[in-house]
Amino acid sequence: MMKSYRKELVIRAKTRRAYINITPQIEDALAESSVREGLCLVNAMHITASVFINDNESGLHRDFDQWLEKLAPEKPHSQYAHNVYEDNADAHMKRSVMGREVVVAITDGKLDFGTWEQIFYGEFDGMRDKRVLVKIIGE
Repeated sequence: MMKSYRKELVIRAKTRRAYINITPQIEDALAESSVREGLCLVNAMHITASVFINDNESGLHRDFDQWLEKLAPEKPHSQYAHNVYEDNADAHMKRSVMGREVVVAITDGKLDFGTWEQIFYGEFDGMRDKRVLVKIIGE
């Protein structure tokens, strides 16, 4: 019988930009769901944050941050038409590059990852509560 499980994670980054490994929280949600075969969707519920899959390596995370800052620098805030009432146009652009969600296969009750794959939450306008949706479907 097909099951459906939904959970929201709340994340508060301590800095404006951060890369947070949320794989353990997703694995906990999978265990709570009792789904053994299916799919797991994980998506950022804010337009200035991202969910993506990559390697859990701090140098790579610094590289992401530097690369994104070159593509869409935070300052000067006045360079963006969006920044009339806010100062986060760069965060919207960074999210567009890094993506909204990931889908991971569930096999035998586990996330079916490649060798180095982990799920990350990318924060580009932090220091406040943000939500991540975990939706698991399967049997």
